[in-house]
Amino acid sequence: MAGSVPRDLIVLADDEGNSVTVTVQGRHPRWAVGLEAEIVVDTPFVAGRIPLVLSVSKLKGWGDALHRLDAGEDAAWMEWDRGPSIWVRLSGEHDCPEVVVEDESRSMVTVHVPLLPPDGWIADHRRRLHEVTAHWVPMLSVE
Repeated sequence: MAGSVPRDLIVLADDEGNSVTVTVQGRHPRWAVGLEAEIVVDTPFVAGRIPLVLSVSKLKGWGDALHRLDAGEDAAWMEWDRGPSIWVRLSGEHDCPEVVVEDESRSMVTVHVPLLPPDGWIADHRRRLHEVTAHWVPMLSVE
């Protein structure tokens, strides 16, 4: 939709009702170089959400993860950061792709979400990353 604010950085979902999303909510109220966001896990069995702060380097890291996934490799995003981490495993425990969301630093909970993303999902996520970066990064400043 033309003119809409890009908020959905990650939307991994399948026809079984399993999804993992990362949504940008806006500029972080206390950190001028960060974006307020959240990770949402939703399945027929478990649902949860956790706040997340995105920086330019984290957005770049997601782009690097997409590059690895496109090369047929599993990818981790934010794995060395304080806060939640996301892994995308192309061949998970149930012989299908899975997304693993880990919140070791706060809740100490890890959730494995098996899902089969649609064809073209990596290209779609590159487009999402480009749109989020183009819209939000120019608003971030060192104050």
